[in-house]
Amino acid sequence: MSMGNKLDILIFGAHADDAEIGMAGTILKHTAAGLSVGICDLTEAEMSSNGTVELRKREAEEAARVMGLAVRSNLGLPDRGLFATPGNIETVTAEIRKYSPSVVFAPYWEDRHPDHVACSRLVEEAVFNAKLRRYMPALPPVRVDELYFYFINDLAKADVIVDVSPYYDKKVEALSCYRSQFEKTDKDSVVTPLTEGYIERVRARDALLGQRQFIPYAEGFASKTPYVVHLFGTNEA
Repeated sequence: MSMGNKLDILIFGAHADDAEIGMAGTILKHTAAGLSVGICDLTEAEMSSNGTVELRKREAEEAARVMGLAVRSNLGLPDRGLFATPGNIETVTAEIRKYSPSVVFAPYWEDRHPDHVACSRLVEEAVFNAKLRRYMPALPPVRVDELYFYFINDLAKADVIVDVSPYYDKKVEALSCYRSQFEKTDKDSVVTPLTEGYIERVRARDALLGQRQFIPYAEGFASKTPYVVHLFGTNEA
């Protein structure tokens, strides 16, 4: 594998805008620090009530530029068909092996949207399989150091929070790229939870999450493995 493909962080979402809702501030913070960050959208969101596939692609590209992504890919898996089939797991595993990320993010495993839940499981399966040298042996195995889960619609207990306050205006700018989803753009737009002040609800959630640490805006993440601390009372990890 060419090292030119390697990413520091690879984020998976079921649809374009999932990663932005959950962690655009964290993405912006890391790209500003010079890390290479990519997003892989599993589907083209062809079942979405508003917008079109082509429009969603343009919006996703615009948001990618705002966030400074190194790469944004789309696997073209079926929207509302993200089942943990061998084929789907292989497709996601191949993406991990292609970019050999140190850290992977996926949606939290509980959410009102079934595709977010399905994406979470697919990525978890793929992260595990990616390190198995006898699984898809034509591609070199990849061991992901850390797997974290970001929140989209439903907030649960965060194991880690990131202060994204300096990047929050840019997060809103990235979310605002998805006009077809968050705005009533024409008379044919369908009223959904996304078109009813959703960005402001995301802002309120991120403000509430930061409140306990006196942070204006924070994004939270869950982990199924222990978070390593080298020295208590320091910021070292």
